[in-house]
Amino acid sequence: MLTRRYAIGSLVLAAPFIANAALAQSTECAVFTPDRQKAVTPDEALARLKAGNERFVAGKTVNCDLLAQVKATASSQAPFATIVGCIDSRVPPELVFDQRIGDVFSARIAGNFVNTDIIGSLEFATKVAGARAIVVLGHSECGAIKGAVDDVRLGNLTAMLENIKPAVAANASYAGDKTSKNKAFVQKVADSNVALAVETLLKRSAVLKELVDAGQLKIVGAMHDLSTGKVTFTG
Repeated sequence: MLTRRYAIGSLVLAAPFIANAALAQSTECAVFTPDRQKAVTPDEALARLKAGNERFVAGKTVNCDLLAQVKATASSQAPFATIVGCIDSRVPPELVFDQRIGDVFSARIAGNFVNTDIIGSLEFATKVAGARAIVVLGHSECGAIKGAVDDVRLGNLTAMLENIKPAVAANASYAGDKTSKNKAFVQKVADSNVALAVETLLKRSAVLKELVDAGQLKIVGAMHDLSTGKVTFTG
């Protein structure tokens, strides 16, 4: 009887925590509607991504009914953020930030640089579709960065890597080995590549700059560590 009482007491004490966990999961699994999207500020959008990455790193991702989300978003979408990421198979934005169907726009290209096509996509995602934040997400050990560092020549890849060369040039004064064998140099170029992409978005898009100046959008850089899964924001 004593054991049973303790068990019942434990359940009573745990009940609020169970209820809170269920409520948190319910909130995370709710799809974004236009009204819900409008209520999110740029800072809150970034906070959601940061919290999601913390869950990802801790192994506490939220499990949702994805088929239910497919049906709920079939006729419309209202993502709260946009991620510009690399095509690397180890850095899927929705998983890294523990987001789900309809939560984020994702523009992926080797080396996570921005060009006219990517910028146009981001203008649609923000000005037209209402996303509140843009995150340019680089990652460690990036093959595209290594290719640009080593001046790789291969078909259309040659022209694509030219988009990353400004980040290599930005580190011309680096004193050590400036090849892909030097992990420290590769990472410095990756960091510069993210920073230049953020800068380029503000310089080349009057649409995005207007949203930023009005406080309706934030554009930041971030770096994903492949060895830990952790994302460090740089802005």
